[in-house]
This record gives sequence, structure tokens and C-alpha cells, in this order.
Amino acid sequence: WWGSGLPPARSPTRIGVPMTQLLDPAPPPPLVGGPRPPGFGIDRAFRVLAVLAGLFVLVVLVCIIYVLLDSSREWIRFEGFSSLFSLAWEPENDECGAGAMALMTLIVAGLALVIAVPISVGIALFVTEVAPRRARLPIVFVIDLLAAIPSVVFGLWMLRQLSKPLSGIYADVHDAVAGIPVLGDLLGDPSASGLALMTAGIVVGIMITPIVTAITREVFATCPLSQKEASLALGATRWEMIRGAVFPHSRSGVVAAVIIGFGRAVGETIAVALVIGASQRVTGNLLAPGDTLASVIANQFGEASGVWRSALIGFGLVLLVITIVIGIIARSVLRRSNARLGIT
Repeated sequence: WWGSGLPPARSPTRIGVPMTQLLDPAPPPPLVGGPRPPGFGIDRAFRVLAVLAGLFVLVVLVCIIYVLLDSSREWIRFEGFSSLFSLAWEPENDECGAGAMALMTLIVAGLALVIAVPISVGIALFVTEVAPRRARLPIVFVIDLLAAIPSVVFGLWMLRQLSKPLSGIYADVHDAVAGIPVLGDLLGDPSASGLALMTAGIVVGIMITPIVTAITREVFATCPLSQKEASLALGATRWEMIRGAVFPHSRSGVVAAVIIGFGRAVGETIAVALVIGASQRVTGNLLAPGDTLASVIANQFGEASGVWRSALIGFGLVLLVITIVIGIIARSVLRRSNARLGIT
């Protein structure tokens, strides 16, 4: 075009458009109105329902705490908060301390964990690492079936079938350890009826074994197969593989299962009330009768009145607080274990 006398050709994108607008184009206009994407209404309704469900749980918890506080106000006003730690229990004199029952509640729950945790971990390892595939399903089915049995059935079974044989076993154990300083106090004079703290610990341990086993089994099953095969390829035995690959990966889940079982043991009522023996004096003798917070409520609420009834309702509040504290501890343990493993 230089020699033809024609004007130079212009780019069609620049015809009639200022250079400043090309260098700094204006943002497109916002989308206003128009049809909504499909599923927008359902997603919004689901979000509202999820929020309402979460708030419903909090509202129910607040209502329970309010009712328990209001019903136990007479006990707290009459004896003060020091009654939460008092060991005195004389309802006829309006002395209703929760300390003795709280201690015995923790003793029974501790005995249950000592019995249930080794058995539960062993069953979970057998199902996930040792048992053949055809035998795993029946074992899992039996474990789930045991978890669904009502607690009163365990209590009646222990009361009718095992209390008398246990009384003879307790006597033999007491005679065997009578000369040992510490064991002689822990396993002192046994109850003639077989109803004791140890009996309650045994029945609660049997009851929480299916729960701890089910959770532990699911945790063990999440261990990557590559880690197990790598350990075995390096020449490790099966136990060394479990100790070096399965346990480190499942530590936080096992701890959570133990804490959940402990919370279940703390709140057990009917089975404990049937086999513990009903004694409100704190004792270090595991073979003597006792009472927990839940069992004393079940045994005495029908005949209680005044400050006595208010104290029993307050015991329910103490149990609720213990359960909440156990849940908080479980969450903190899981959070620390996950942070150590780099899991968000």
C-alpha cells in the first residue's frame, strides 16, 4: 500500500474504539436476575434444616441443664456447692453429699475399662488381622448383637447366675492376698452376697466391650494396606507389623474409643443398681458393697422428698457435667493426635 496511495489498513478491533478503553476495559455488568441454577431451592432448604438440627441439639441440652438446675436448687441453696465434694450421706439429717458416690462411680468405670479395653483390642486385632474372611462377618454380627442387648438383661444375668459364684471367688482371692499390704486393702473382706463394686465393674466391663470393640475394629481397618505390606516386606513378624504400623496409625481412634467407653460406664444405671449392693459410704475395698451416682438415683428416687429428692436430681446434673467433660477431653485428645500426624 506504500506505493498505491491507499490508506493503511486498520485492525477491525480498533475501529471506533478509543485506545484507553482497549488498554483498560470496563468490567462486565453484573448478572442481576435471570433464572436460578437447578437445585438452588433444595440446597437452600437443606442448609436451613441442617442449621435447625444443630440448634435443636443445643436447645435440648440447655433445657436439660436448666431443668436439672431448677430442680436441684433447693439442695444447692441448703448445703451449698461444697456438697458436691462432701462424703457425708445422711438424708434424714439433710446431709446429701455427692463426693462418695462420685468416687465410687469413677472406681466402677475404671474397673470396667481395665476389664474391657484389653479384651476389646484383642478382639479387634483378631477380626482385622488374624481371622479368615469367612469368620469375620459372624464375629462382627455377634459383637453388634451384644451391643444392642438392654442393660437390665446384663444386670439380671449377673444377679441371678454369677453373684453367688463370685462371692466364693472373692473369698478365695481375699484369703490369698490377705498378707499383702496394698492388695489386702483393695481386696478386703468380701460381701457375702457377691454384690460389690467389683461385680458392678465386671458387668459394666462386659457391657462396654462391644462398643469399644466395634470402634477399635473400624479404626484398625483404616490402616493403609501399603504400610502393612511394607512392614512385612522388610522382614517384620505379624506382631511387629501391628506394633509398628497399625498401632501408631490408630492411636487416636483407640483413645477415643476408650474415652467413649468410659463415658458409657459412668452413666450406666440399672445393671449397676442391681449388682453393686447399695452402700453410700466410700470405701477402698473393691469387694465391698457401694453405690454410684446413677444407681443411688434409681434406688432411692421413689421414696425421696424435699432436700433428699433435690439432691438426687442434682446428682443427675453432676453426671451430665462428667459426661460433657469426658467428651471435651476426647475431642482434645483427637485434635492433638491428628495434629501430630498432620491430619486436619
